[in-house]
Parts: sequence; C-alpha cells; structure tokens
Amino acid sequence: MNPTLIFLDIDGTLTEPGSNVPPASALEAVRRAQARGHKVALCSGRNYGMLSPLLQYGFDAVIASAGGYIEYGGRVIYDCPMTPAQQKLVLETFAASGVYRTIEGRLGSYTDESFKDFLAQTSGGNSELVRWRQQLEQNLGIRPMSEYDGEPIYKIVFMSPSREALAQPQRLLGADFDFCIQDPDASGIVNGELINKQFNKGTAVRRLAEAAGIPLADTMAFGDSMNDLEMMQTAGLSICMGNGSETLKKAAHEVCGRVEEDGLYHAFAAHGLI
Repeated sequence: MNPTLIFLDIDGTLTEPGSNVPPASALEAVRRAQARGHKVALCSGRNYGMLSPLLQYGFDAVIASAGGYIEYGGRVIYDCPMTPAQQKLVLETFAASGVYRTIEGRLGSYTDESFKDFLAQTSGGNSELVRWRQQLEQNLGIRPMSEYDGEPIYKIVFMSPSREALAQPQRLLGADFDFCIQDPDASGIVNGELINKQFNKGTAVRRLAEAAGIPLADTMAFGDSMNDLEMMQTAGLSICMGNGSETLKKAAHEVCGRVEEDGLYHAFAAHGLI
C-alpha cells in the first residue's frame, strides 16, 4: 500500500465538539497508521492557538484556520491572514448588521461580549450553538472582544439572528470571502464561517499533498461539518462521521461511525491503514 496522507478535522471528527482530548481508540489508530508509513495531518477550522493542545499527540502536519495557515516538516508552508483593509471592512460590516463575531488570529480568538448571552437564550436544538456553548464553557482560549489587540485575522465565525441580517455582509464581503453556512434548522439563526477566497480546506489538501510529495489519489479526509466540504471534494477518499452533517454525508464517499463509537479507528482498520 502506498503511503497515505490522512486529513483529520478536529471538532466532531477527532474529538467531541469543543474537546481537546481524542478518544484513546483514535490516538491508537493514528499511531499505528504512522508506524506503517502513513502521514496524519490535522485539518481544522480552529486557529493555531485553539488546536495547539492537540500537538502533543505527534501529528505530521497542521492545517489551521480552515487552510489559512499550514505547517509541515517544522516549517510554515502557507500563511494568509486578511489584509488590514479587509479586516476593517469585515469587522465594521458584521457589527453594523448585528451579526455576532468570533474572530481568530493565529494564536488569539476573541468574541463579542454579548455572544455568550445570546447563546444562553437560544434553543439548544441547534447543534452549532451547542458546539459553541461547549467551546466557550470549556475555555478554548476565546477571550472578550475588548481584549483584541489588532493581531492579523485569518477567519471569522459568525452567528446571525436571521437571514435578513446577513444579507448586507454577503453583499459587501462576497467578492473576497466565502460564507460557509452550516445546515439550517428551525431556529432561524444562521451560523457559519467567513473564509478568504484565497484558501479553504480543499486548497490546503492540495498544498500539503504537494509539499509531502503524495499524489491526491493517495489522500484521505475525515470530517463532519460543511466547512469540511472542499476537503472532502479534493481528497482521493472522503469519509463523513456518523455524527456529521446530513448534507456532508451525501457529498462524502463513505460514512463511518460516530466519534464516541470509535468511528475513526474502525474506518482506519477497514481501509488497511492499521
């Protein structure tokens, strides 16, 4: 079997949402795959600071900020924050439209002070709201916006009270940014990620595969939410977690077990990686 380059999303794929501790079975699968010559990369929407607790587990590469920052072989191979002009326009546009912002630099993350109150008042039936509530409560280093020091921004997670409130940001920002919106639910709230059109998880797969000298045909991607779509479309084999988005399941080649069902381990075994 040729060496395979395996891309793992974090929240909802490698770990339960908001957690920094993968199941023991997932870590065993990663170690055994690496021992057989395969390479395993984190490929996350989290910024580098938020995923750094997972670096202790010895991954071969790191893709942070949904493809905006990539490290491989001890060096940075891609680094693309927003320009100062883009930052100013994005922050002002979301604020003027009443859209809640969680901004992500390379290391720091900052959220509107009213965001946690908004989450507390919103129905727990929305899986993305539950995810963000867990992340805030488990202290992944998200600080209040008042502490933001102007560091370059790579990505913004947004939450809009309605589709109507998001219309103006989409009109003003759509030329430079993609709006990756999660599956809708009955709450009417729109949540997703604002990602620079110069990168996404799919372009990150291509960049890292080229740096590692591994053909795309020998790549495999695991994910669970819509910000994994381009990664799934680019990799040679795409596998959605059983706990993942119903839309993403339809786009993936396969569906494996849920995080809590040792889904990664069983998928690695089924494909002869371990």
